[in-house]
Amino acid sequence: MQALVIAAHGSHLNPDASTPTYAHADTIRETGAFDEVREAFWKEEPHFREVIRTLESDEVFVVPLFISEGYFTEQVIPRELRLDDWGPDKWDSDGTSASQVTLEATDVGKTIHYCGPVGTHDAMTDVIVQRAESVTEDPDVGEGVGLAVVGHGTERNENSAKAIEYHTERIREMGRFDESKAVFMDEEPEVDDVTDFFESEDIVVVPLFIADGYHTQEDIPEDMGLTEDYRLGWDVPAEVDGHRIWYAGAVGTEGLMADVLLERAADAGAELGDAINRVRQITSTASGADSDAERHSQAGD
Repeated sequence: MQALVIAAHGSHLNPDASTPTYAHADTIRETGAFDEVREAFWKEEPHFREVIRTLESDEVFVVPLFISEGYFTEQVIPRELRLDDWGPDKWDSDGTSASQVTLEATDVGKTIHYCGPVGTHDAMTDVIVQRAESVTEDPDVGEGVGLAVVGHGTERNENSAKAIEYHTERIREMGRFDESKAVFMDEEPEVDDVTDFFESEDIVVVPLFIADGYHTQEDIPEDMGLTEDYRLGWDVPAEVDGHRIWYAGAVGTEGLMADVLLERAADAGAELGDAINRVRQITSTASGADSDAERHSQAGD
């Protein structure tokens, strides 16, 4: 038997923080690829610490639903899962290249395949692009359009910016958008001045965050000038300094994120059959309907 554990942050303050985690887990359950699929959180129940003991499977694939390598993926999750032989050097990563390591959880007699975070997997680039398609309702969006990928950024963890810059460069190499640039909340270049960095009249802004919350639904919209008060909502697109801003909200709410979770598990040796193709079909069908409802929501309807 094989199990998938999706390890996410969660929140005591934001009841919607865990919504994407449950949604992606449900999508994966529909494929039947795993005998067991469990959600686990740092700030909510069920907690990281107990989740392994709730499983019957001998093979467990743990995929962190986090954007970057750092404190949570390298210290908190391995510690709470009691992965005694773990060490960040086992990933042998440059900050964006962690794949997986196989460890034994001797206290429960299970083999744990501990994977790198979803945010640094190459498949995440496709999710960012699909997020741009969803918010513009244009499956061919790109020509004449600029794309801004927004990260939190922090001087305390250089890997925080690496993931955003990594995917922005991959999208730039695709040549799909006229311009592709990384901007940040707490580092230069800052998202507050996003219109200064683009010549394109239309700019799609995609935050590389797992869930919508304080940063994506309050800080960033106000910082970019989409609205004076987040409680009033904002238009999509919104006119700012002579540009049309298509603000997408957190990339982690895009249905295709379930594909990235599966890709991580597959890289670690999970037997998935046709599950990846099925998830891509499911999320492709759902994205159109979701985007329309989401745009009305962001506009405060």
